[in-house]
Amino acid sequence: MKIYKTVKHLQAHLAHLRAKGEKIAFAPTMGALHQGHVSLIQIGREMSAKTVCSLFVNPTQFNNMQDLLKYPRMLEKDTALLRSYKCDVLFAPSIEEIYPPELDTRVQIDLQGLDKVMEGVFRPGHFDGMLQVVKRLLDIVQPDFLIMGQKDFQQVSLVQLMIRSLKLPVQLVLAPTLRESDGLAMSSRNMRLSPQMRKKSVVIYKALSRIKDEFGKYHLEILKNHAWKMMEDEGLRPEYVEIVDGNNLQSIVDSQKSEYIVVLAAAWANDIRLIDNLILKSL
Repeated sequence: MKIYKTVKHLQAHLAHLRAKGEKIAFAPTMGALHQGHVSLIQIGREMSAKTVCSLFVNPTQFNNMQDLLKYPRMLEKDTALLRSYKCDVLFAPSIEEIYPPELDTRVQIDLQGLDKVMEGVFRPGHFDGMLQVVKRLLDIVQPDFLIMGQKDFQQVSLVQLMIRSLKLPVQLVLAPTLRESDGLAMSSRNMRLSPQMRKKSVVIYKALSRIKDEFGKYHLEILKNHAWKMMEDEGLRPEYVEIVDGNNLQSIVDSQKSEYIVVLAAAWANDIRLIDNLILKSL
């Protein structure tokens, strides 16, 4: 595995790969890697592409500075994991490499309200910072495929909108959410859960699974209220449970009028914020 910390040296290597006719698959991450991240690399390899993974804790997408400071950083462990799964290239840049002072990296497009619901309500400015770093990384890596996980469904929806709006020459590949054996969605934040809260947090998946099992049998508000109460009963503090159209993230009123429906939730387990989602209906 090749490891680069500067844009210049990374791009020189990728140019060499392209000259040999190689395709590039890119998985942007903030580190603290787990098997969910590894699955992104494996998908790239299955596509017969050279895999590039970035490790960069992006400061512009944190609206809570304490969350930024507490975010786990474990470069050596992450590097060893990527190497063991035969990732081809690791890009681990500094903040100065991603955001040089002379370069305006802001993304200014019409987000069509996708940033104003769910996560956008509770994390103002988060999606602006996320799109800023994803666009910057895409400009640097120039991949053929961008591989992102379903767990961050709203984030992926916004990235897809940005790709369409700016006509970026990259194909977005949605990777399914990987879960622990009890169903909890894999997340770098899970390692910060206390043993007691780790056991309780699986209720998020159980609540969403109940909605999926009962979807079409009960009114949508009843389903959401049941899920909310399940999380509260386990000591979690839900922020939202929403059933939305997967194309525009607008709340569903009549499930028969949408072909793509997703349920999404966020909840606090003590001071750790967790998110998850399940697809209820798709083509």
